[in-house]
Amino acid sequence: MTKKRTINVENVNEQIVNWLKTYAQNAKVNGFVVGISGGVDSAVTSTLCAQTGLQVLCVEMPIHQAPSHVSRAQEHIEQLKVRFPNVSSDRVDLTPVFETFKSAVPTSSNTAKLNLSLANTRARLRMTTLYYLAGIHGLLVAGTGNKVEDFGVGFYTKYGDGGVDLSPIADLMKSEVYALGTYLKIPNSILTAAPTDGLFGDDRTDEDQLGASYDELEWAMLASEAGQTASEFEGRERTVFEIYTRLNTANRHKMDPIPVCFLKI
Repeated sequence: MTKKRTINVENVNEQIVNWLKTYAQNAKVNGFVVGISGGVDSAVTSTLCAQTGLQVLCVEMPIHQAPSHVSRAQEHIEQLKVRFPNVSSDRVDLTPVFETFKSAVPTSSNTAKLNLSLANTRARLRMTTLYYLAGIHGLLVAGTGNKVEDFGVGFYTKYGDGGVDLSPIADLMKSEVYALGTYLKIPNSILTAAPTDGLFGDDRTDEDQLGASYDELEWAMLASEAGQTASEFEGRERTVFEIYTRLNTANRHKMDPIPVCFLKI
């Protein structure tokens, strides 16, 4: 079985914080804006940004949000504001905007496609909100995607949560994000919660949607990078590897540069 790498969380923390600070200073901006979902990725990202000493705006953007997501997000934001004086917060209730959008566009009899399109719309409304706030405050939008999501299975919304200025944790596997979160003293309620994108207004988890856990997908990603194929595995391992391969292939359009028709003139 492909072995996971072992990270030195203190060193990784220092590297990312220095990278964030240098990038922001070179870009001549005031700091960062981060959408806070109540999950570990946004909690870790905002804590990393806070350590730069630059302005950090944490934003809640509920759209028919589950109470547990809201409470975890608020717990993290309040803790972060106590720990770092450079952190502020804002709350933008996008539920009325989302409902207005729904009433303005055509519907569809294909329930599955309709629900997925509306879920992606939630993410895109949030992206628009973050860029609005970034614009008026002179901030960069910090992405919260990890390596498995961003470069493995493409588990994010194109031009939604995938629309960011920089990605501080995109070279970290999900297990490494958890390790860093523990080091950073992220609230335990977040560290123990089942990962979910919260885009469907129900209690489905990321594992429910993907068909495999992040630990399993992390293993499959490492195995794929090592050049292994599905034929080398059996049982659950083969199933997971095939899930990973299918999602990686289907979502290449998110991970690869936008295709351009180059003319021969």
